[in-house]
Amino acid sequence: MKLIIGLGNPGRKYENTRHNVGFKVACALADRYNIRLNTKAFNSFIGKGRIFSEDVMIALPQIYMNNSGEAARMMFLRKKMEPKDILVICDDVNLELGIIRIRPEGSSGGHKGLESIIDYLDSGDFARLRIGIGKDTGRPGLSGYVLSPFKKNEAKTLEGVIESAVECCEVWIKEGAERAANCFNLKNRKD
Repeated sequence: MKLIIGLGNPGRKYENTRHNVGFKVACALADRYNIRLNTKAFNSFIGKGRIFSEDVMIALPQIYMNNSGEAARMMFLRKKMEPKDILVICDDVNLELGIIRIRPEGSSGGHKGLESIIDYLDSGDFARLRIGIGKDTGRPGLSGYVLSPFKKNEAKTLEGVIESAVECCEVWIKEGAERAANCFNLKNRKD
């Protein structure tokens, strides 16, 4: 089984913020394959289905981003998974909006949600798909920026990057992180 975890913060207050782009990508992937994310388990909304003949579970943790590892650990242990079978989707302020990067493993890069998952799993050997949200120096503080909504003029770019990220997830499921990186890390989509 493959596990895809979209990171974000629960609740309507955070629904359309930059920090919740991981949720948006996971939901778009689930929609494409008619996977309903309506089961409450592991402190998450989860859905199971098949993508390219692979069993896949998609999860949206319903605890705050900085504690995402709690939910990831429950799924990891209960489903007896290997870290290589996990893909975490999250925002990245160090990438421009429209850019995505997938890596088969690594550090948190300062992302608190990834850091929590690494700590709880005691491993960084899972794939991570980072979605660029850009960095706005005009806003007071990083947390104020990541918790702000996307601007209207960013809507088309956001739509394009979500589509690219869903395609990247599909390649990861079918062919693995290295192949997905070869296909998507070189693209600078700003449609």
